[in-house]
Amino acid sequence: MPAQQTTARIAVNTRAAKRLRGGHPWVYLSDLSEKAPASVPSASLVHVVDERGKTLGSALSSSSSQIALRMISDNALEDDGKQLQDLIRTRIAAAVDYRNRVVHGSDAYRVVFSEADGLPGLIVDRYNDVITLQVLTQAMDRPDLRDAALKSLLAEFGNNVSVVERSEPRIRQLENLPAFDIKLLHGSNSAARFQMNQLDFHFDAAAGQKTGAFLDQRENYAAAAAYAHGEALDVFCYQGGFALHLARVCQHVTGVDSSRAALEVAEQNALANAGKLKGGEIEWIEASAFDLLKDFSSEGKQYDTIVLDPPAFAKSKRALPTALRGYKELNLRALKMLRPGGILVTNSCSHHVSEADFSEMLASAAADAHRTVKILERRSQSKDHPIVATIPETAYLKCFICWIS
Repeated sequence: MPAQQTTARIAVNTRAAKRLRGGHPWVYLSDLSEKAPASVPSASLVHVVDERGKTLGSALSSSSSQIALRMISDNALEDDGKQLQDLIRTRIAAAVDYRNRVVHGSDAYRVVFSEADGLPGLIVDRYNDVITLQVLTQAMDRPDLRDAALKSLLAEFGNNVSVVERSEPRIRQLENLPAFDIKLLHGSNSAARFQMNQLDFHFDAAAGQKTGAFLDQRENYAAAAAYAHGEALDVFCYQGGFALHLARVCQHVTGVDSSRAALEVAEQNALANAGKLKGGEIEWIEASAFDLLKDFSSEGKQYDTIVLDPPAFAKSKRALPTALRGYKELNLRALKMLRPGGILVTNSCSHHVSEADFSEMLASAAADAHRTVKILERRSQSKDHPIVATIPETAYLKCFICWIS
């Protein structure tokens, strides 16, 4: 626990004060007032004030990030070894209660979604009896706050769960935090078997992307299966989330991914669900999606259902034009390969690609392919990844389900 000291007061400019009063929690370095201290303290609780000295609330600080302050309370809290820990416990309990109300048919879901749950810099996922967490900010990396989070999770889920910490090296580097592979914080297991929409999946916290499976697509998996039919192609299939759901209703499914390790897990998942699938064959292909779609298109291959679920193409605003060209190329090739009456499920997980950008890209691809695209559903991330109205950054996933003629 940090030594008790007078809580720093940091003044922000008028623009930032207006944004904070509107419910957005971030203060950038460029938002600091001339009245602010010369440097931002590391991993501290600070009081945020406007240029007239009026308190706006309390924030967690970072000495290295462009996001200098992340608001955690509208009140002036003290870093006394109790208030912050109590706040973390209260907010984790509230986050778990919210998931208990909105998550159905799965024992895998996001438990804490950083700012969306009032806990900036903390990501927690559940995979049955394995809990994973990521710590992404200097303040949340403090031993006292880590300990409060761990104890809160064990209070909610019981001492029989395992808790594994995974690293996000790029983000931790921005926060000047050390990188690592994984840490087993509690229990003895890093692997689990979990359910989504009555299908079984394998999870190993010691391997894979992000914090594991793509839980944000859980509801979209089921929605896609409601329209899918015939012969299906799942591009960027990873560990088979869409592919397995399609296999319950389609005669044949081809899953494509560039990661052999991901495809090996996908095959394990398919075997675990052999009795629940329609009986059609699932074929896994290790390949570059762009190259394979080009080859399949030139060969005249046709499908009744195609899913495109690529990784984030736009990591920054500067990457947006290149990302949109990539999305258009994928969707253009898919549209040319769909039979009349076919279903296209196209996704973007890039926050910097807005829904309007994505819709415009799809319209352009449809015009070039000379196809009519009827949008059946515009969807977003599953409810355990809540979208907060005052924090646009919490909305990132676009999933369009389309009828093609």
